[in-house]
Amino acid sequence: MNNEILKISSKSNPNSVAGAIAGMLSETDKVEMQAIGAGAVNQAVKSIAIARGFVASLGINLICIPAFSTVLIEGEEKTGMKFIVKGDK
Repeated sequence: MNNEILKISSKSNPNSVAGAIAGMLSETDKVEMQAIGAGAVNQAVKSIAIARGFVASLGINLICIPAFSTVLIEGEEKTGMKFIVKGDK
């Protein structure tokens, strides 16, 4: 299983991230995304919605599980959002 986490920023391109989500779901059962800040969370949610459209034609419905996560950045704890995206056939 792939433990790679997609780190989303406010400058992330939602179409590119959606393509990465769809590609990763073809290789593994789930994708984890991490976003810190309102702009990054916005881009992450848009990416998930776009990815849902990409995989719908394959008969896959995306399930998204949001959660809070604490991340250490430059010695400081920050609270962000973690999104676990799974494909359900």
